[in-house]
Amino acid sequence: MAIIITDECINCGACEPECPNNAIYEGQEKWNYTKGTKLEGDVVLPNGNKVNSEIENNPISDEFFFIVPDKCTECMGFHEEPQCAAVCPVDCCVPDEDNVETENELLSKQKFMHDK
Repeated sequence: MAIIITDECINCGACEPECPNNAIYEGQEKWNYTKGTKLEGDVVLPNGNKVNSEIENNPISDEFFFIVPDKCTECMGFHEEPQCAAVCPVDCCVPDEDNVETENELLSKQKFMHDK
């Protein structure tokens, strides 16, 4: 499952540089799939969604840092635990119950984004 940042976020920014997938963005920041990955142009994500990886998407939150679920692998393939949660001073980086994925799905997503 992906990690989500709750509304308890104090916008300290400690989590953002820790994400190996560049899945964390500051509130109001536009994002794309290309940043921090090897994805280019039109791609079909592991979940079947077709996207242009270079298109700027609207922010998921306009109030606090957010995590793009399709880019989050819970740090699988990089670290033993989600680094955002490990460094968060207010424990607001928690499992996203709306985006449950198996370890194999997370590892496949990691390979898809980084092993092109």
